Amino acid sequence: MALGTMAVHGDVTGALKKTDVIPSIIDRLSPEEDTVVQEFATLCLASLSLDFLCKAQIFDHKGLPPLIQLLSSPDPDVQKNSVEIIFNLVQDYQCRVAVHELGGIPPLLELLKSDFPVIQRLALETLMNVTTDKDTCHTFSEEQGFEKVMEILNNKDLSDLHAKALNVLANYLSDSERVHLIHQGGGLTTLMNFFFTPNSPEIQSIAVKCINRLAQSSENRKMLHEQNVEKVLVDYLSVADVSVKTSTCKAVAAMNLHLASKERFRELGGIPALVKGLKGECVELIEAASHVLANLTHNNHLSNMAVYEAGGHAILVQQLKRSCPKTVANAAATLYNMAQQEVIRSSILSHGVIQALVEPLKSTDTQVLVNTTLCLAALACDEEDRAELLSAGGLQPLVNLLRSYHKEVLQSACMAVIVCASDEPTTVEMCKFGAVELLQEINQSVKRRSTFSESAMISLLKYNLSVKYSLTDHLASTDVVSDGFYDAGKAHAGQRILTLEEFSKQPVKQQRPIIAVNTVIEKRQDSDQQEDETQPVSPAEKPWKMVEDVSLQVLVKETKDYILSLDDEREQCAALARMVSEAMGGAVEMEKLHAFPWVLHLSELKIQLQSNVIPIGLITRGIYRHRALLFKCLADCIGMSCTLVRGEYNRAWNEVLLFGVDPSSGGRSSGPSRFIVDLMHRPGSLLAGNTPAAVQYQYI
Repeated sequence: MALGTMAVHGDVTGALKKTDVIPSIIDRLSPEEDTVVQEFATLCLASLSLDFLCKAQIFDHKGLPPLIQLLSSPDPDVQKNSVEIIFNLVQDYQCRVAVHELGGIPPLLELLKSDFPVIQRLALETLMNVTTDKDTCHTFSEEQGFEKVMEILNNKDLSDLHAKALNVLANYLSDSERVHLIHQGGGLTTLMNFFFTPNSPEIQSIAVKCINRLAQSSENRKMLHEQNVEKVLVDYLSVADVSVKTSTCKAVAAMNLHLASKERFRELGGIPALVKGLKGECVELIEAASHVLANLTHNNHLSNMAVYEAGGHAILVQQLKRSCPKTVANAAATLYNMAQQEVIRSSILSHGVIQALVEPLKSTDTQVLVNTTLCLAALACDEEDRAELLSAGGLQPLVNLLRSYHKEVLQSACMAVIVCASDEPTTVEMCKFGAVELLQEINQSVKRRSTFSESAMISLLKYNLSVKYSLTDHLASTDVVSDGFYDAGKAHAGQRILTLEEFSKQPVKQQRPIIAVNTVIEKRQDSDQQEDETQPVSPAEKPWKMVEDVSLQVLVKETKDYILSLDDEREQCAALARMVSEAMGGAVEMEKLHAFPWVLHLSELKIQLQSNVIPIGLITRGIYRHRALLFKCLADCIGMSCTLVRGEYNRAWNEVLLFGVDPSSGGRSSGPSRFIVDLMHRPGSLLAGNTPAAVQYQYI
């Protein structure tokens, strides 16, 4: 009695730890001892068992078996002290297993019927720890543990024990087979009825924990759906307690894996409650709610519309500016899902989503990057949206993502590049940031190359024919040369191809000139001219523009007036070839080609213009390369189909497909044949493909 009473004092506990008193006290726990001795021996051990070393000594000296026996003592003080010691011991895994092996579950369950709440509480707390073990749960089931705990939950007078009782069940319900047996016996219905009744936030929080545990398996999700668990979850989302709502979101996310549950949740009005959760200040709730919305809206038009009608899209755009990566990733994923519907996409764009996506493109979180680029690919479908992305500075961080070695990030970035490369301004800007060179590197890598990266390269080149020609040495008949096109020569692998403006601002060099196409006639108003004279602008402030090419404008007009007046396709092609030849110095015999003064002529033009960029119409002494480009330019102006192919050593040629006449078929037209157009030696001649004459024209 003296030791038991004194041991509750900290100094006495410290002194007892220094002695070898625990074995002697354990000896006093035998059934032969007087109940008073057992009471105060257990009281002493209850104080000592709070210490880690003392717990180990009690276990090592076989203290658990007599303590488990004393759980059935007729004396409530002995029961209380014994269960308290066991509770302290089972904080360690080996003791939890030992309690089960020593038959501790039945007497612990019996203590739930005690008349003393403190004993019931300690018994429940001990069961909370030991039921984390699978074998222990099996014995718990055999001893009708679920039913006995439910008796406490159904007793309103024991409401202070409900939280601990639910925690025990949360452990027990983690096994699908046990849940199935409980469901067959009607136990799951009883539990759900308890969840439906109004409870404190603490009980609601643990109830959601139970539901979350149950929802981890597909079989359990089906059973919970049959019990209308979605109604509980929707109700819990409307409570004031933030922690309950946060836990409920996690349970909803688990239940969403069951398609019917996802639909029921939407039908019960759960989506507006989730959207409301996005408006608060709790970071955990916002993250959890956004995660559920991302799941709900995946391939689900009705859920997308429900989020839209609740105004969720506007809030989600704001969530893109959050510092929490998971929230940003979830918001981007939800917006991507919603953007599949045109009416919603338009509304999302009206809330400034393009600008909001720019900062997440600079994130280091892979999921943020994947979801953001996918979202961008779904939203930047119109020219205005891409122009907004361009002005917001979003193209450079997008292109930078092509450096990523993360497969999903790279793939989604390529998808965004494909969409953004749908018009010339954004394509040129991405090329300026090195998109072409990066995609070249990717497509040369066995591990990084994909159909997405190849499509991204094709998309970029489609709207940047100058770069395409430099890289591939080929323009198809469908590639229409227009104003702003320039031939910068063949590009080396990994070499960045400068823009025409960048080329024009370089000092004059000895390298061969850049040949540019410009048919635009600039119209200046008198007021503009007067303003220019009165307000001089420095060269640095003056916007760059291409040199006007009057000669090319004249050639285009002559081509439209004369060539289009001809009926025969062959004659049109031959006539255009002769016109190009005359514009660039006429026919040149093969043997005298070395004496043709084209190099000197181009050098003089560069000096005259003080630029490396020469408008093609100014060239009056041109060879294969220059004539082929002019032919392609003029042919495209009148809709004549032809290719432009670059060879080696300044060779270039045009290929045309023409239908011939088959004499054996009574003058009917035969299939199309490929011809090389001679622009140099016998202008207007059409050289059949792969013939010696055609090969001689193409190669030295």
